[in-house]
Amino acid sequence: MSQGLSEALVLDTLKTVKDPDLHRDIVGLGFVKNLNIQNGVVSFTIELTTPACPVKDQMKSECEMKVRTLPGVKEVEVQMTSATRGRPSFERASILPGVRNIIAIASGKGGVGKSTITANLAVAFAKTGASVGLLDCDIYGPSMPLMFGLVGQQPKVTEAQKILPLEAHGVRIMSIGFLATENAPIIWRGPMVHQILQQFLTRVEWGELDYLLMDLPPGTGDAQLTLTQSASLSGAVIVTTPQEVSLIDARKGLQMFQKVNVPVLGIIENMSYFACPDCGKVAHIFRKGGGERMSKELGVPLLGEIPIDPEIAETGDEGVPLVASKPDSKIAKVYQVVAGAIAAQMSVANMQSGTQGPSVDIKWETKKS
Repeated sequence: MSQGLSEALVLDTLKTVKDPDLHRDIVGLGFVKNLNIQNGVVSFTIELTTPACPVKDQMKSECEMKVRTLPGVKEVEVQMTSATRGRPSFERASILPGVRNIIAIASGKGGVGKSTITANLAVAFAKTGASVGLLDCDIYGPSMPLMFGLVGQQPKVTEAQKILPLEAHGVRIMSIGFLATENAPIIWRGPMVHQILQQFLTRVEWGELDYLLMDLPPGTGDAQLTLTQSASLSGAVIVTTPQEVSLIDARKGLQMFQKVNVPVLGIIENMSYFACPDCGKVAHIFRKGGGERMSKELGVPLLGEIPIDPEIAETGDEGVPLVASKPDSKIAKVYQVVAGAIAAQMSVANMQSGTQGPSVDIKWETKKS
């Protein structure tokens, strides 16, 4: 080992690197693994709480820079990995076992683009390497079969009578639209809706998932209560548009989750503005700043502002969410940022609920030179 260079010195240096969302140092959080020092080469792994961490590149650069300044260091090798933290005892849960995090995407009213947002967020999560599922909970107006190009397809059933979700663009998907007759209206009373939602929660074979996104129907009725009370939700995201008529209903949806003790991860403002593709001028068609005002008023984060763009509707109608069809577009990058913000807030909520495990879990093997 180079003189003066030690494991303790490297760890003390890494303690100055903090996770900006969890507000604790990466050593205390147990992120640093497999520290090894050999012939002036320092190598270690940083294991984050989610593959969708929005600051992983920044964190890697900071670690490399700080360790490189230590005496005797010739080279720094940092490997970034992740082990998604989840709800308590998810492996043994009677509902959705193996699903680490269950996130409801909700709105107080229809017409705010919630399903489009959910579809694109699911793909954005999948592109980070996370295992992702999407449950279309809108029994009367299922839209995921169209948005993912799966209209007319039906899921398979195992010998144990478990339904296997369909898959597209890296996302496992289940919807009543796969089981109902195409173009036929679904005319069910409340108890039947409750029953099919319970079937979705208990009879679909999701396998191991980092995130299951639930596209909830608009409102705060029976379907929402069934899901919040039965699914052991990890968190909820509220979708709104800037104008007050949407914000009024969004507040009701947010307060519903607070009353049933589901952490509200934040607010997404959809249709936030329109940027002219020719001149670049920005127009706030549905007013401005509603999501930000609601965020401050209710004390929850504003996760992002998603603009109006014709391509979002076009790609959805074509069965390929925009994040999948045009991943390098400006809008797709907005969705990727929002997905990272949700992942960060979910990690914070899990840490606060005491599911973070041991605060320090460091293993290293040092070979002396």
